[in-house]
Order: sequence, then structure tokens, then C-alpha cells
Amino acid sequence: MKRRSFVKSLAVAASIAVAGLGSSSLHAQQKTVKVGILHSLSGTMAISETVLKDVALMAIDEINAKGGVMGYKIEPVVVDPASNWPLFAEKARQLLTQDKVAVVFGCWTSVSRKSVLPVFEELNGLLFYPVQYEGEELSKNVFYTGAAPNQQAIPAVEYLMSKEGGGATRFVLLGTDYVYPRTTNKILRAFLKSKGVSDADIMEEYTPFGHSDYQTIIAKIKKFSSEGKKTAVISTINGDSNVPFYKELGNQGLKATDVPVVAFSVGEEELRGVDTKPLVGHLAAWNYFMSLKNPENDAFKKKWADYAKAKKLPGADKPLTNDPMEATYIGIYMWKAAVEKAKSFDTDKVIAAMGGQTFKAPSGFTVKMDEKNHHLWKPVFVGEVQPNGQFNVVWKTAGPIKAQPWSPFIPGNEKKKDEPELTGKK
Repeated sequence: MKRRSFVKSLAVAASIAVAGLGSSSLHAQQKTVKVGILHSLSGTMAISETVLKDVALMAIDEINAKGGVMGYKIEPVVVDPASNWPLFAEKARQLLTQDKVAVVFGCWTSVSRKSVLPVFEELNGLLFYPVQYEGEELSKNVFYTGAAPNQQAIPAVEYLMSKEGGGATRFVLLGTDYVYPRTTNKILRAFLKSKGVSDADIMEEYTPFGHSDYQTIIAKIKKFSSEGKKTAVISTINGDSNVPFYKELGNQGLKATDVPVVAFSVGEEELRGVDTKPLVGHLAAWNYFMSLKNPENDAFKKKWADYAKAKKLPGADKPLTNDPMEATYIGIYMWKAAVEKAKSFDTDKVIAAMGGQTFKAPSGFTVKMDEKNHHLWKPVFVGEVQPNGQFNVVWKTAGPIKAQPWSPFIPGNEKKKDEPELTGKK
């Protein structure tokens, strides 16, 4: 009897040990690393930002399907700061302190990035920012995968002034009223002045986020353009205001042959809800267009189409890709490569490993993270709106352009270093 009891005890102990081993093995298989996704899924910026959340999740699914990062499965933590700039800072703090994410991919507007920046610097977090911006910033804790002004705004205006681009000599600077349009237009004013354009030949107008009545502004543009010189509009309107702006362009018959508009924040997604037939010939400047023909872009578009269909995303019947989606995708894969190079998720080690990372991008070019200034070397394209809402590329750079975070057209920038201080707070 005692022997049977002893044998039974051994069996129970053995089964517990086996269960323990199984539990340990299961835990090893399920080790995870959290990453934050910080994009507006509601409010005025949702029209632009929702797809960035979705393409980030697509990239994460791809990476997890191939074994994750250093054997860790990526666990995305998605939050909605709801186009509310102070809420961006709250959500960033939550991601870093409560959710303990290793990195955050997010923000669109510069005001949202400016809102979260002190949080990332205080807590030594890591942010990948995927949208074109005004420059005039360089942080140890941010990698900028969108364009600086010399990789979008300046080349676009040079194109408008060229014979090929119509030879514009008069300009309307039209934007949403916040830091990105105002700073970009400050740079463009100085650039235009250096090219001999007088203040009298520059009209500058701003509207609030969510603005929807462009009737008066379009009428002012028509009057300004009727005064004898070739006029072009440089638009830094952001978010859902682009829809009524372009509709009003069409309503008032302002054609590209009369007054071309070049936009810096309008891509394929923003034109989804607009009748683009009256807009044919108007322009956008980006570092990527969906219409680019190359094997990398073909693969990217197919992945996105398949993902959108599988997840039953809005617009899956007409899946569109755009520049900030590409920049988001590049950033996630570059972060993965840097982690693997550093053999660590530690912020400082990943930052050190990011410089020099390369990626064969859907643009068709191999883009590189600058060794010092936390910005990508990127190609620049100018595209014309087509009747189907796509863009036909009419001009491009020969290759990727190095970013200038500190514009030479802002006085005092010649004294600033082209690399961030690496002594951030812990």
C-alpha cells in the first residue's frame, strides 16, 4: 500500500514537472515585444492617419509570420489620440510607462509631433515619424522617415518656376493654420525672395483644421491670378479639409492650365472622395506615388490589396497606397533591422544601430537612414492628378536626396549641427 502511494506520488510529481516544462516551452514560444501605434482614428485627421495604422499592422503581421524580431513576436498596442493634440502626449506617456512599448510609430501633423516630443525625450522613448514636415527639429529620440523641406517643398517650387513646370512667377501659399504650413511657407518665402520674387507676388492664407468653406478663398485666388502673371498655388492644407478645397476648385472652374495647385499633404487616399476629373493636371509632390512602376512597388501594392481584403478594411474594393504609408512601412523594417544589429530593444542601442540602415523601398530606390541626422535620404517626385485619382509622375530626382533638417533659408541655421545631441534624459 505504501509502495503504491509512493509510486503514485512519483507519477504526480512527474506530471507536474512535465507540465512545468510544457509551460516554460510555451512561454518561450510566446515571448513578445510591444510596439505602439499612435495615429488619429477619429476626428479631422482620421482621413489620412487611419491607413497608417493599418499598414503598420500589415508590416507587423508580415514580420511575425517570418519569426518576429530576434525571436520575439511583435504585439501592437493601438491607441486613438482622436486628432486632439494634447491627447497625443497623454497617449504617448501611456504607451511608454504603462504599456512599456519598445518603440512607437505615429503622428501625422507637426503639432501632434511637437506635443509628444517632450514625453519621448523625458522618458527616453523612440518615435518613428512618417510624414513630410517643416524641418527645424532634430531629436535623439525621433527618426524622421518623411521628407524635410528640401526633399519636397523646395524641389516642387523649383519645378513650378521652370519652363517645364509652367514658369510660375506669382505664388499663393495656402495652408492649415499650424506649425508645418507656417514654417514651410516661411522657408518658401525666403527661397522665392532668393529667386527674385517680390512680396507683392506672394499671397498667404490659412484656414483652421476641419475648415470646409473655400468659396471665398478660391475667389480671392482667381482675382490674384488675374493680374497678369503666371500664378501657382502651393497647398499645405491637411486632413479632411482637402475634400471641400478640391471640390470648390472644380466648382469655380480653376483648372491646372490656368492656376496649377501643388499639394504637399494630398495623396491617393485624400482624393478618394473627390471627383478628380476637374482636377486633372493639378500636382502633388511626394517621395512615393502608387502609380510608380517597379517590382518593389508591385509587391507592396499586392500585399496591401491582399491585406485590405482579408481584414475587410474600408475601401478594400479599391485599395490605395500613398507616401506616408510607404514611410511607415520603411520605418518598421528599419527598426527591425536596427534591433537585430544591436541585438537589443534598448533605446540607446537601437538608436546607435539605426544610422546607415538601408531598405529597398516601394519607390524603387534604396533609401538610407543618414548616419548622423536621423532623416532618410529620399527621392523626390512631382505627379499630376489623373482622372482615376492616381498621379502621373512628370518630374523626379535622379536619386535619393540627403535631408536638410535645418533649412539654409532660415537665418541662424548655419550655426546648427546636423546631428542630434545624444544626451537625452533617462
